[in-house]
Order: sequence, then structure tokens, then C-alpha cells
Amino acid sequence: MQKKKEAAGARASHAAGGKRRSRKDIVDRIVQAASDEFKRSGFTGATTAVIARKAGVTETQIFRYFGSKSNLFRETIFKPLDQHLLNFIIRHAAKGHRRARLGKEHDLYTTELQRFITEHADLVASLVVSQRYDTRNAHGVGEINSLSTYFEHSVAQMAKVMTNKSKADLNITARVTFAAVLGCVLFRNWVFPPGLASDKEITAAVNDFVLEGINAD
Repeated sequence: MQKKKEAAGARASHAAGGKRRSRKDIVDRIVQAASDEFKRSGFTGATTAVIARKAGVTETQIFRYFGSKSNLFRETIFKPLDQHLLNFIIRHAAKGHRRARLGKEHDLYTTELQRFITEHADLVASLVVSQRYDTRNAHGVGEINSLSTYFEHSVAQMAKVMTNKSKADLNITARVTFAAVLGCVLFRNWVFPPGLASDKEITAAVNDFVLEGINAD
């Protein structure tokens, strides 16, 4: 029965695109369909059956590439985050800022990161809650493939634009920057009472905090 499902999925995949899909194409289609379904129905309401149908794949393919619905949910959030960073790098390089100071580029990207997390705050908050009670994944979000890739790209970009030698560990810096922005966005109402600080002031404070760490002796 399982082999029949896989064969049917392969035939549907071939018919839909006129040729056999690549792994990347299948993964991208699953992530896009999952993103739409999670936004519409939430983590609990979304089903892999519906996601598979919308992506034009089988449930078997979803579990083959992602392992579980929980893993798919996590990758659905952080794979677009990595693509968001890559798009920023491409746009920034196209404007001739390859040799920009680290501080200037860091300020620009932190603002972009804050905007991205704000736009996806509901999904990220759902992930935090589900992660807290997901006893099957004791290692937590640090094991998310796309988040690890995002940090690798962040470190590579920081190293490329640095004009001075720093004793700071860029692997830690990338993660501290992400955590600082994530916390300020998700817990904004808790940490910053109305009238205390604007989004711009919060972003500037995060930038100053991280850059002081980078430039510390």
C-alpha cells in the first residue's frame, strides 16, 4: 500500500511539472504549502495530508524530508529567514557596499531582521510554545537545519565586511544578535511599556549592545 502511494506521488509530481522534480523543488513546494497552511490553521489545525495535497506531493515525501510535522513547522519558519538574509546580502552587494563598515551593515540588517520577525511573530510564538512542551525533541531549536544554515551565512557575511580585527567570536555574535531581536519583538509589550521606547530606539539599543561586544578588547 505504501509503495502504491509513493508511486502515485511520483506520477503526480512528474505530470505536474512535465519532468521529475529535484529534491530542492520538492522541499521548496512543501515549505511553501506548509507555511500557508500553518498560517491559516495554526500548528494544531494544520495536517500533513492537506499540506501534501497543496504541495502536490505525498505524505511519505514530507516525512522523508522533514521527519515529523514538528520538524516541518520549525523549518517552515527558519528556511524563509535564511532566504531573507541571502536576499539582503544580494541587494546590499548590488548597491556597492561590499566594503561597508560592519557597524553600518549590522544596523541595516538588524532593522530588516526585526521587520521579518515582526511579520512572522505569530508563527514564531507558536513555535516557542510547542517547543516548550515537545518532549520528543530535547535538543530544541538549535538542531533546526535551516536556522544553523542561517547562522553560518550570518557569520560569513560579518567576516566579509569587517575592516578591523575583533576578538569577538562571530558565531556567538550572530546568535546573540538573533536572540536579542527575537526577544525584543516577541516580548515587546512585556519589556517595554507604552511610551518607553519606539521600534527604532529598541533596534538602535540592540545594535549598540552587540557592536560594543564585537569591538571590546
